[in-house]
Amino acid sequence: MNFAEPDHIRQLRATLGRFIDREMPRVEAGRWDKDNHFPREVFRKLADLGMMGLTVPEEYGGTGRDILATMVTIEELSRRSLAVSVPYIMATCYAGMNIEECATEEQKRELLPRVVDGSLIFAYGWTEPDVGADLASVKTRAERSGDMLRINGAKRFCSGAAIADYIYALVRTGPEEARYRNLSLVLIPPTASGVSISTIEGLGMKGAATTDVTFEDVEVPFANVVGGEEGWNDGWRMIVGAGLDVEKLEVAAIAVGIARAALDDAWEYAFERRQFGKTISNYQSIQHKLANMKTRLHASRLMLYHAAWLANSRTRCGVETSMTKLFATEAAKYIALESQTVFGAYGYVKDFDTERYVRDALLLPIIGGSSAVQRNNIFKWSGGRA
Repeated sequence: MNFAEPDHIRQLRATLGRFIDREMPRVEAGRWDKDNHFPREVFRKLADLGMMGLTVPEEYGGTGRDILATMVTIEELSRRSLAVSVPYIMATCYAGMNIEECATEEQKRELLPRVVDGSLIFAYGWTEPDVGADLASVKTRAERSGDMLRINGAKRFCSGAAIADYIYALVRTGPEEARYRNLSLVLIPPTASGVSISTIEGLGMKGAATTDVTFEDVEVPFANVVGGEEGWNDGWRMIVGAGLDVEKLEVAAIAVGIARAALDDAWEYAFERRQFGKTISNYQSIQHKLANMKTRLHASRLMLYHAAWLANSRTRCGVETSMTKLFATEAAKYIALESQTVFGAYGYVKDFDTERYVRDALLLPIIGGSSAVQRNNIFKWSGGRA
Protein backbone atom coordinates (compact mmCIF):
# COMPACT_ATOMS: atom_id res chain seq x y z
CA MET A 1 0.00 0.00 0.00
CA ASN A 2 1.21 3.48 -0.90
CA PHE A 3 0.05 6.25 1.43
CA ALA A 4 1.98 9.02 -0.31
CA GLU A 5 -0.19 11.86 -1.59
CA PRO A 6 -0.47 12.05 -5.37
CA ASP A 7 1.27 14.94 -7.10
CA HIS A 8 -2.00 16.66 -7.97
CA ILE A 9 -3.06 16.66 -4.30
CA ARG A 10 0.25 18.17 -3.20
CA GLN A 11 -0.10 20.83 -5.88
CA LEU A 12 -3.68 21.46 -4.80
CA ARG A 13 -2.60 22.01 -1.19
CA ALA A 14 0.10 24.43 -2.29
CA THR A 15 -2.34 26.41 -4.44
CA LEU A 16 -4.90 26.56 -1.65
CA GLY A 17 -2.24 27.55 0.87
CA ARG A 18 -1.29 30.57 -1.21
CA PHE A 19 -4.95 31.42 -1.76
CA ILE A 20 -5.75 31.24 1.96
CA ASP A 21 -2.77 33.41 2.91
CA ARG A 22 -3.72 35.99 0.28
CA GLU A 23 -7.52 36.02 0.36
CA MET A 24 -8.43 34.59 3.79
CA PRO A 25 -6.14 36.21 6.40
CA ARG A 26 -6.84 35.47 10.04
CA VAL A 27 -8.16 38.95 10.77
CA GLU A 28 -10.75 38.61 8.01
CA ALA A 29 -11.75 35.13 9.15
CA GLY A 30 -12.39 36.59 12.60
CA ARG A 31 -14.52 39.36 11.14
CA TRP A 32 -16.59 36.92 9.04
CA ASP A 33 -17.24 34.89 12.17
CA LYS A 34 -18.19 37.91 14.25
CA ASP A 35 -20.52 39.33 11.59
CA ASN A 36 -21.91 35.97 10.43
CA HIS A 37 -20.81 37.11 6.97
CA PHE A 38 -20.41 35.11 3.76
CA PRO A 39 -17.46 36.61 1.79
CA ARG A 40 -18.93 36.09 -1.66
CA GLU A 41 -16.02 37.87 -3.34
CA VAL A 42 -13.59 35.29 -1.88
CA PHE A 43 -15.91 32.51 -3.01
CA ARG A 44 -15.88 33.86 -6.58
CA LYS A 45 -12.07 33.98 -6.57
CA LEU A 46 -12.03 30.37 -5.38
CA ALA A 47 -14.21 29.48 -8.36
CA ASP A 48 -11.80 31.33 -10.64
CA LEU A 49 -9.10 28.93 -9.46
CA GLY A 50 -11.18 26.03 -10.79
CA MET A 51 -11.93 24.55 -7.36
CA MET A 52 -15.67 24.22 -7.96
CA GLY A 53 -15.27 21.69 -10.75
CA LEU A 54 -13.89 18.83 -8.68
CA THR A 55 -17.24 17.03 -8.55
CA VAL A 56 -18.41 17.90 -12.08
CA PRO A 57 -17.72 15.74 -15.17
CA GLU A 58 -15.62 17.27 -17.92
CA GLU A 59 -18.52 17.36 -20.40
CA TYR A 60 -20.22 19.95 -18.18
CA GLY A 61 -17.10 22.07 -17.68
CA GLY A 62 -15.61 20.43 -14.60
CA THR A 63 -12.37 18.59 -14.04
CA GLY A 64 -14.01 15.23 -13.34
CA ARG A 65 -15.10 13.55 -10.13
CA ASP A 66 -12.30 13.61 -7.54
CA ILE A 67 -13.69 13.09 -4.06
CA LEU A 68 -10.26 13.04 -2.40
CA ALA A 69 -9.36 16.41 -3.93
CA THR A 70 -12.75 17.77 -2.86
CA MET A 71 -12.21 16.64 0.73
CA VAL A 72 -8.70 18.08 0.79
CA THR A 73 -10.09 21.41 -0.42
CA ILE A 74 -12.73 21.39 2.34
CA GLU A 75 -10.02 20.51 4.88
CA GLU A 76 -7.70 23.31 3.77
CA LEU A 77 -10.44 25.96 3.70
CA SER A 78 -11.84 24.83 7.06
CA ARG A 79 -8.55 25.31 8.85
CA ARG A 80 -9.05 29.03 8.27
CA SER A 81 -12.79 29.73 7.98
CA LEU A 82 -16.08 27.86 7.76
CA ALA A 83 -17.55 30.99 6.19
CA VAL A 84 -15.83 29.85 2.99
CA SER A 85 -15.62 26.06 3.38
CA VAL A 86 -19.33 25.52 4.10
CA PRO A 87 -20.53 27.49 1.04
CA TYR A 88 -17.91 25.56 -0.95
CA ILE A 89 -19.61 22.33 0.18
CA MET A 90 -23.01 23.81 -0.68
CA ALA A 91 -21.79 24.37 -4.23
CA THR A 92 -19.53 21.45 -5.10
CA CYS A 93 -21.25 18.74 -3.06
CA TYR A 94 -24.84 19.78 -2.39
CA ALA A 95 -25.32 21.14 -5.91
CA GLY A 96 -22.58 19.46 -7.96
CA MET A 97 -22.78 15.90 -6.69
CA ASN A 98 -26.56 15.73 -6.31
CA ILE A 99 -27.27 17.14 -9.74
CA GLU A 100 -24.64 14.89 -11.35
CA GLU A 101 -26.08 11.78 -9.67
CA CYS A 102 -29.83 12.47 -9.62
CA ALA A 103 -30.86 15.06 -12.20
CA THR A 104 -32.15 14.75 -15.74
CA GLU A 105 -29.78 15.42 -18.62
CA GLU A 106 -31.48 18.75 -19.22
CA GLN A 107 -31.02 19.75 -15.58
CA LYS A 108 -27.37 18.72 -15.71
CA ARG A 109 -26.71 20.82 -18.80
CA GLU A 110 -28.37 23.82 -17.18
CA LEU A 111 -27.02 23.59 -13.64
CA LEU A 112 -23.62 21.90 -13.58
CA PRO A 113 -21.80 24.65 -15.54
CA ARG A 114 -23.10 27.07 -12.91
CA VAL A 115 -21.51 24.96 -10.19
CA VAL A 116 -18.19 25.23 -11.97
CA ASP A 117 -18.31 29.01 -12.41
CA GLY A 118 -19.36 29.59 -8.80
CA SER A 119 -22.85 30.92 -9.53
CA LEU A 120 -24.85 28.05 -7.99
CA ILE A 121 -25.23 27.22 -4.30
CA PHE A 122 -27.73 24.79 -2.76
CA ALA A 123 -29.00 24.77 0.82
CA TYR A 124 -30.29 21.47 2.19
CA GLY A 125 -33.97 21.77 3.20
CA TRP A 126 -34.38 18.35 4.77
CA THR A 127 -34.96 18.55 8.53
CA GLU A 128 -38.08 20.10 10.05
CA PRO A 129 -39.18 21.32 13.50
CA ASP A 130 -40.34 17.79 14.39
CA VAL A 131 -38.16 15.79 11.99
CA GLY A 132 -34.45 15.20 12.46
CA ALA A 133 -32.84 11.85 11.67
CA ASP A 134 -36.19 10.33 10.66
CA LEU A 135 -36.38 12.09 7.31
CA ALA A 136 -39.09 9.76 6.00
CA SER A 137 -41.48 11.61 8.32
CA VAL A 138 -41.19 15.02 6.64
CA LYS A 139 -44.46 16.94 6.53
CA THR A 140 -43.65 19.67 4.03
CA ARG A 141 -45.94 18.87 1.11
CA ALA A 142 -45.84 19.54 -2.62
CA GLU A 143 -49.11 19.25 -4.57
CA ARG A 144 -48.95 18.92 -8.34
CA SER A 145 -51.27 20.83 -10.64
CA GLY A 146 -50.34 20.39 -14.28
CA ASP A 147 -46.89 21.85 -14.84
CA MET A 148 -46.72 23.56 -11.44
CA LEU A 149 -46.16 22.57 -7.82
CA ARG A 150 -47.60 24.25 -4.74
CA ILE A 151 -45.51 23.79 -1.60
CA ASN A 152 -46.48 24.29 2.03
CA GLY A 153 -44.51 23.46 5.15
CA ALA A 154 -41.46 24.40 7.17
CA LYS A 155 -37.78 23.48 7.37
CA ARG A 156 -35.49 23.90 10.35
CA PHE A 157 -31.68 24.11 10.54
CA CYS A 158 -31.61 24.98 6.84
CA SER A 159 -28.06 26.34 6.83
CA GLY A 160 -27.20 28.86 4.14
CA ALA A 161 -30.74 29.33 2.81
CA ALA A 162 -30.27 33.11 2.73
CA ILE A 163 -27.17 32.88 0.51
CA ALA A 164 -28.32 29.96 -1.66
CA ASP A 165 -29.70 30.02 -5.18
CA TYR A 166 -31.94 27.03 -4.46
CA ILE A 167 -33.19 25.20 -1.40
CA TYR A 168 -32.76 21.49 -2.16
CA ALA A 169 -35.96 20.55 -0.38
CA LEU A 170 -37.21 17.11 0.59
CA VAL A 171 -41.01 17.19 0.32
CA ARG A 172 -43.94 14.83 0.74
CA THR A 173 -45.58 14.13 -2.62
CA GLY A 174 -48.07 11.42 -1.67
CA PRO A 175 -49.85 9.82 1.31
CA GLU A 176 -47.99 10.31 4.58
CA GLU A 177 -48.31 6.65 5.55
CA ALA A 178 -46.32 5.62 2.46
CA ARG A 179 -43.25 7.27 4.04
CA TYR A 180 -40.24 6.34 1.87
CA ARG A 181 -42.26 5.82 -1.31
CA ASN A 182 -43.78 9.30 -1.52
CA LEU A 183 -40.91 11.74 -1.23
CA SER A 184 -39.41 14.02 -3.86
CA LEU A 185 -36.60 16.56 -4.07
CA VAL A 186 -37.54 20.00 -5.36
CA LEU A 187 -35.42 23.07 -6.12
CA ILE A 188 -37.06 26.07 -4.46
CA PRO A 189 -35.62 29.58 -4.99
CA PRO A 190 -35.34 31.38 -1.62
CA THR A 191 -36.64 34.51 -3.36
CA ALA A 192 -39.89 32.84 -4.49
CA SER A 193 -43.15 34.35 -3.30
CA GLY A 194 -44.27 32.66 -0.09
CA VAL A 195 -40.76 31.73 1.15
CA SER A 196 -39.84 33.21 4.53
CA ILE A 197 -36.37 32.87 6.08
CA SER A 198 -35.35 33.71 9.65
CA THR A 199 -31.91 33.28 11.20
CA ILE A 200 -31.28 30.86 14.05
CA GLU A 201 -28.45 32.15 16.22
CA GLY A 202 -25.97 29.39 17.02
CA LEU A 203 -22.56 29.12 18.67
CA GLY A 204 -20.51 28.52 15.54
CA MET A 205 -20.44 27.81 11.81
CA LYS A 206 -20.88 31.44 10.93
CA GLY A 207 -21.07 32.71 7.36
CA ALA A 208 -23.64 30.22 6.08
CA ALA A 209 -26.18 31.26 8.67
CA THR A 210 -28.49 28.58 10.04
CA THR A 211 -32.13 29.40 9.35
CA ASP A 212 -35.77 28.46 9.68
CA VAL A 213 -37.62 28.43 6.36
CA THR A 214 -41.39 28.40 5.82
CA PHE A 215 -43.24 27.78 2.59
CA GLU A 216 -46.73 29.25 2.21
CA ASP A 217 -48.37 28.39 -1.11
CA VAL A 218 -45.01 28.59 -2.86
CA GLU A 219 -45.33 27.83 -6.55
CA VAL A 220 -42.48 26.44 -8.67
CA PRO A 221 -42.48 24.69 -12.05
CA PHE A 222 -42.65 20.89 -12.06
CA ALA A 223 -39.37 21.13 -13.99
CA ASN A 224 -37.77 21.93 -10.61
CA VAL A 225 -38.30 18.35 -9.43
CA VAL A 226 -34.87 16.77 -9.39
CA GLY A 227 -34.92 13.88 -11.83
CA GLY A 228 -38.07 15.12 -13.58
CA GLU A 229 -40.95 12.68 -13.97
CA GLU A 230 -38.78 9.75 -12.87
CA GLY A 231 -37.73 11.69 -9.78
CA TRP A 232 -41.32 12.20 -8.65
CA ASN A 233 -41.84 10.07 -5.51
CA ASP A 234 -38.24 8.80 -5.81
CA GLY A 235 -36.56 11.23 -3.42
CA TRP A 236 -35.65 8.64 -0.79
CA ARG A 237 -33.42 6.72 -3.17
CA MET A 238 -31.64 9.96 -4.03
CA ILE A 239 -30.85 11.01 -0.46
CA VAL A 240 -29.64 7.59 0.72
CA GLY A 241 -27.38 6.98 -2.27
CA ALA A 242 -23.70 7.74 -2.67
CA GLY A 243 -24.33 11.40 -1.87
CA LEU A 244 -25.16 10.52 1.73
CA ASP A 245 -21.82 8.77 2.11
CA VAL A 246 -20.00 11.84 0.83
CA GLU A 247 -22.04 14.17 3.06
CA LYS A 248 -20.60 12.41 6.10
CA LEU A 249 -17.12 12.87 4.66
CA GLU A 250 -17.73 16.57 4.08
CA VAL A 251 -18.30 17.04 7.82
CA ALA A 252 -15.29 14.87 8.61
CA ALA A 253 -13.16 17.03 6.30
CA ILE A 254 -14.31 20.15 8.14
CA ALA A 255 -13.34 18.39 11.36
CA VAL A 256 -9.85 17.56 10.10
CA GLY A 257 -9.35 21.17 9.00
CA ILE A 258 -10.40 22.62 12.35
CA ALA A 259 -8.35 20.03 14.24
CA ARG A 260 -5.26 20.88 12.16
CA ALA A 261 -5.66 24.57 12.90
CA ALA A 262 -6.22 23.97 16.61
CA LEU A 263 -3.18 21.70 16.90
CA ASP A 264 -0.93 24.02 14.88
CA ASP A 265 -1.87 27.00 17.04
CA ALA A 266 -1.46 25.08 20.30
CA TRP A 267 1.91 23.67 19.20
CA GLU A 268 3.24 27.10 18.29
CA TYR A 269 1.90 28.68 21.47
CA ALA A 270 3.48 25.98 23.64
CA PHE A 271 6.91 26.96 22.33
CA GLU A 272 6.27 30.68 22.87
CA ARG A 273 4.49 30.87 26.21
CA ARG A 274 6.88 31.02 29.16
CA GLN A 275 6.01 30.11 32.74
CA PHE A 276 8.40 29.63 35.64
CA GLY A 277 11.40 30.48 33.49
CA LYS A 278 10.80 28.14 30.54
CA THR A 279 8.36 27.55 27.72
CA ILE A 280 5.38 25.41 28.60
CA SER A 281 6.47 22.92 25.91
CA ASN A 282 9.03 21.72 28.47
CA TYR A 283 6.30 20.40 30.77
CA GLN A 284 5.35 16.78 30.27
CA SER A 285 1.65 17.45 30.77
CA ILE A 286 1.68 19.80 27.76
CA GLN A 287 3.83 17.40 25.73
CA HIS A 288 1.34 14.60 26.34
CA LYS A 289 -1.60 16.79 25.33
CA LEU A 290 0.10 17.71 22.06
CA ALA A 291 1.07 14.09 21.41
CA ASN A 292 -2.50 12.88 21.93
CA MET A 293 -3.88 15.65 19.73
CA LYS A 294 -1.43 14.85 16.94
CA THR A 295 -2.22 11.13 17.11
CA ARG A 296 -5.99 11.63 16.86
CA LEU A 297 -5.55 14.06 13.97
CA HIS A 298 -3.36 11.59 12.09
CA ALA A 299 -5.89 8.79 12.55
CA SER A 300 -8.72 11.08 11.40
CA ARG A 301 -6.90 12.01 8.21
CA LEU A 302 -6.11 8.40 7.35
CA MET A 303 -9.75 7.44 7.82
CA LEU A 304 -10.96 10.40 5.77
CA TYR A 305 -8.66 9.77 2.82
CA HIS A 306 -9.38 6.04 2.78
CA ALA A 307 -13.14 6.60 2.80
CA ALA A 308 -12.83 9.31 0.13
CA TRP A 309 -10.92 6.84 -2.05
CA LEU A 310 -13.74 4.32 -1.64
CA ALA A 311 -16.42 6.91 -2.37
CA ASN A 312 -14.62 8.11 -5.48
CA SER A 313 -14.90 4.64 -6.97
CA ARG A 314 -18.67 4.75 -6.24
CA THR A 315 -18.27 1.78 -3.92
CA ARG A 316 -20.95 1.67 -1.23
CA CYS A 317 -19.00 2.52 1.87
CA GLY A 318 -21.60 3.44 4.47
CA VAL A 319 -19.77 1.71 7.33
CA GLU A 320 -16.46 3.38 6.48
CA THR A 321 -17.98 6.83 6.05
CA SER A 322 -19.95 6.51 9.29
CA MET A 323 -16.82 5.44 11.18
CA THR A 324 -14.93 8.34 9.65
CA LYS A 325 -17.60 10.89 10.50
CA LEU A 326 -17.89 9.56 14.06
CA PHE A 327 -14.17 9.43 14.78
CA ALA A 328 -13.05 12.62 13.03
CA THR A 329 -15.74 14.87 14.51
CA GLU A 330 -15.25 13.58 18.04
CA ALA A 331 -11.49 13.93 17.57
CA ALA A 332 -11.91 17.54 16.40
CA LYS A 333 -13.96 18.35 19.49
CA TYR A 334 -11.29 16.77 21.70
CA ILE A 335 -8.42 18.55 19.92
CA ALA A 336 -10.13 21.95 19.98
CA LEU A 337 -10.87 21.67 23.70
CA GLU A 338 -7.32 20.49 24.44
CA SER A 339 -5.98 23.40 22.39
CA GLN A 340 -8.05 25.74 24.53
CA THR A 341 -6.53 24.13 27.63
CA VAL A 342 -3.00 24.68 26.31
CA PHE A 343 -3.81 28.36 25.74
CA GLY A 344 -5.32 28.65 29.21
CA ALA A 345 -7.35 31.84 29.75
CA TYR A 346 -6.28 33.13 26.32
CA GLY A 347 -8.10 30.20 24.70
CA TYR A 348 -11.37 31.52 26.08
CA VAL A 349 -11.23 35.04 24.64
CA LYS A 350 -12.23 36.09 21.14
CA ASP A 351 -8.85 37.67 20.38
CA PHE A 352 -7.54 34.13 19.78
CA ASP A 353 -8.81 31.79 17.07
CA THR A 354 -8.92 28.88 19.51
CA GLU A 355 -12.20 30.16 20.91
CA ARG A 356 -13.73 29.90 17.41
CA TYR A 357 -12.31 26.42 16.85
CA VAL A 358 -14.11 25.24 19.98
CA ARG A 359 -17.44 26.75 18.96
CA ASP A 360 -17.21 25.27 15.46
CA ALA A 361 -15.98 21.85 16.62
CA LEU A 362 -18.82 21.40 19.10
CA LEU A 363 -21.30 21.37 16.23
CA LEU A 364 -19.63 18.68 14.13
CA PRO A 365 -20.69 15.56 16.07
CA ILE A 366 -24.30 16.78 15.66
CA ILE A 367 -24.69 17.76 12.00
CA GLY A 368 -24.71 15.33 9.09
CA GLY A 369 -26.03 12.57 11.34
CA SER A 370 -25.17 12.65 15.04
CA SER A 371 -22.53 10.46 16.63
CA ALA A 372 -25.31 8.26 18.01
CA VAL A 373 -26.77 7.83 14.52
CA GLN A 374 -23.34 6.92 13.14
CA ARG A 375 -22.87 4.28 15.85
CA ASN A 376 -26.27 2.85 14.96
CA ASN A 377 -25.29 2.78 11.27
CA ILE A 378 -21.96 1.10 11.92
CA PHE A 379 -23.55 -1.71 13.90
CA LYS A 380 -26.59 -2.17 11.64
CA TRP A 381 -24.69 -2.05 8.36
CA SER A 382 -21.99 -4.39 9.61
CA GLY A 383 -24.56 -7.18 9.51
CA GLY A 384 -23.87 -8.32 13.04
CA ARG A 385 -20.28 -9.20 12.12
CA ALA A 386 -17.13 -7.69 13.60
